[in-house]
Amino acid sequence: MKIKGITDVFFDLDHTLWDFDKNSGLAFEKIFKLNSLSVNLDVFLSQYEPINLSYWKLYREEKIEKEALRFGRLNDAFLAINKQIDENTILKLADDYITHLPTFNHLFENTFEILDYLSVNYNLHIITNGFKEVQQGKLVNSKINTYFKTVTNSEMSGVKKPNPKIFDFALQVANANVDQSIMIGDNYEADVLGAINVGMDAIFFDINNMQLTNNIKRVNKLYDLKKYL
Repeated sequence: MKIKGITDVFFDLDHTLWDFDKNSGLAFEKIFKLNSLSVNLDVFLSQYEPINLSYWKLYREEKIEKEALRFGRLNDAFLAINKQIDENTILKLADDYITHLPTFNHLFENTFEILDYLSVNYNLHIITNGFKEVQQGKLVNSKINTYFKTVTNSEMSGVKKPNPKIFDFALQVANANVDQSIMIGDNYEADVLGAINVGMDAIFFDINNMQLTNNIKRVNKLYDLKKYL
């Protein structure tokens, strides 16, 4: 059922438009080679990916700073696979990862098609908790930056999703009305509940088929957004 009255559509970036897991795996493959590290990539990623998500949750909740996230997620992943890596190497890998991650730019299926479709009738925006220097590179290198009128990141607003202040900040920057705006993202807590808590409508990009008991709007593929918008 089409949602009426929407003028502004806000997207999350990582795991919603930009295929973070795929691009992250390619970045690790590259930096391990650059640093002559013999690591089974699949085994490493099986540990790193859930660890990374747990660190991002701590970061969203203001329990750790950016530097702790960047170091801790790598250190914990190497410990989990019983790989002894010294602190200086981990710091080097953390920097290399941030440098090379935006050079891989796989997007989710139908990203261009849905952005083309939506951009005709809506103002499009980004709200992301990601680091400013990395997120801008992702947008530009993947050639989707031109679709978005504004990009709000947590470092600009001073807080992270689901904090209401980042949504208020993004709405102000976009000159958008909360009643005419909608948020689309993969993180139920940060994107969906965060938006709903400030009075914004939301669509859950539910690629993992979560078992929800409420009536949250959701899609499994980006192209299915056409059902709502």
